[in-house]
Amino acid sequence: MSTFEEREKAFETKFAHDEEMAFRAEARCNKLLGLWAAELLGKSGTEAEAYAREVIKADFEEAGHEDVVRKLAADLVGKVDTAAIRTKRAELLIEAKGQILLEG
Repeated sequence: MSTFEEREKAFETKFAHDEEMAFRAEARCNKLLGLWAAELLGKSGTEAEAYAREVIKADFEEAGHEDVVRKLAADLVGKVDTAAIRTKRAELLIEAKGQILLEG
């Protein structure tokens, strides 16, 4: 294998790894966001975990995270606004990335 081919393979491997980590961080963020929202809705324990799974599933409706924001905005009417959901999501994405890195 030539140096160029080895380099290309290394870049492809890194890209695949980075994409997997981004996917895992997004899923973890959605779970944390779901648990946060569940608490606001008065859910706890297995009910909160089930709600968090619903939030994770909502992310598969379309590309990006707006589908999750819409779900939470609809579920949390009168409790928090869309801006607060987006702010919390940004905070939790940082936390999720940190957790993923620590798991390593």
